Amino acid sequence: MIRKVLLVDDDAAVREALGQTLELAEFDAITAGSFVEAKDRIGPGFEGVIVSDIRMPGRDGFHLLDYAHEKDAELPVILLTGEGDIPMAVRAMSAGAFDFLEKPCAPSDLISSVERALHTRRLVLENRRLKAQLETGDAAARMIFGISPQSETLRAQVRAAARAGTDVLIRGARGAGIPKVAEVVHLCSARAKGPFEKRSAAGLGRDALAAAWQDCAGGTLFLDEIGALPSDSQLALLDLLEEGGARLVAGTVDDPAVLVEQGRFTPDLHYRLEVMTLRIPALAERPEDIPVLFRHYVAQAAEQSGLPEPVIGDEVIAGLIARDWPGNARALMSAAMRFVLGLAEDQPGGEGLGLTERMAQVERSLLADALRRTGGQASAAAEALKLPRKTFYDKLAKYGLKPESFR
Repeated sequence: MIRKVLLVDDDAAVREALGQTLELAEFDAITAGSFVEAKDRIGPGFEGVIVSDIRMPGRDGFHLLDYAHEKDAELPVILLTGEGDIPMAVRAMSAGAFDFLEKPCAPSDLISSVERALHTRRLVLENRRLKAQLETGDAAARMIFGISPQSETLRAQVRAAARAGTDVLIRGARGAGIPKVAEVVHLCSARAKGPFEKRSAAGLGRDALAAAWQDCAGGTLFLDEIGALPSDSQLALLDLLEEGGARLVAGTVDDPAVLVEQGRFTPDLHYRLEVMTLRIPALAERPEDIPVLFRHYVAQAAEQSGLPEPVIGDEVIAGLIARDWPGNARALMSAAMRFVLGLAEDQPGGEGLGLTERMAQVERSLLADALRRTGGQASAAAEALKLPRKTFYDKLAKYGLKPESFR
């Protein structure tokens, strides 16, 4: 977690006192005695906030504020002054200061202001990282979130299926995101410029199926719950597949082989689709993805509801990781909306797992989340978790986590 504060004050005694206040509150305080000393530490990638005195020889705090915002317009700067008059406060806030405090300020006021500024900074940097992924990655990187090996394997399989050009069957539990993965297959394929149509297979008659197929010429038809397609429509679909013109991506929560045994699924259609089968892992199989997904869904929910994005503490993440999530991503999305709305959220433990297994699951996920937030910088992640470096590396080895995988 980001805890870095650049403290700038020309008075050594005041600088030391404020630095101690910040250190006691477990902030990583970096001190500088002037604008010149501070400026080389400021840049767009600065993972922290600035606390600066206004009255300093040479270039003062307002110069520092202007310089910081030239480097990064969203970098929070808190200004301090021993001459706390209203016109100066108005000038500071008009110039874009995050906050304005009068010296000597109460430690609690300083800490509260810094905490709020750091929360704002974390959100800005996290949103930038997500935006960069959306702008530079392919559809698989943009739309299939997760840092787990299972998620990376799924992204690789989706890209391979898209390149192959064959019809695809996607399997997964309810709420796992089958329609989204189907859309990613389409967007990663040579048919990406063609239409993408979603249809529920349940009760879809031959004529409606033929019309949907025609609408998807040059593109992709996604049929959800393929096992619920009427038997005569299944035979018609086989004929359409032979004719070509569109690509079929089918989704199911059931095992097609079992459906065949039950007489609910045509064997020939099963044989055709099983050539390229993708399986979406359940959320319980990839707990280290939960923090990433939850933060993404919270940001979405805040934007949709017009509410501020709340702080997500480690205890919230730990509680989420301990759950089984039978509803998968859909249930996690609902939990994120309730969290943004401030509604009570039960955090039961995962049934079927013993305490040791659940605690290991939580520990591995918190380690992975710290590595993700620090961009794979092991020393920074160890510091964020307040772990000695040797202990941290021992735990990484225990869970097979590699820092370079998060860079």
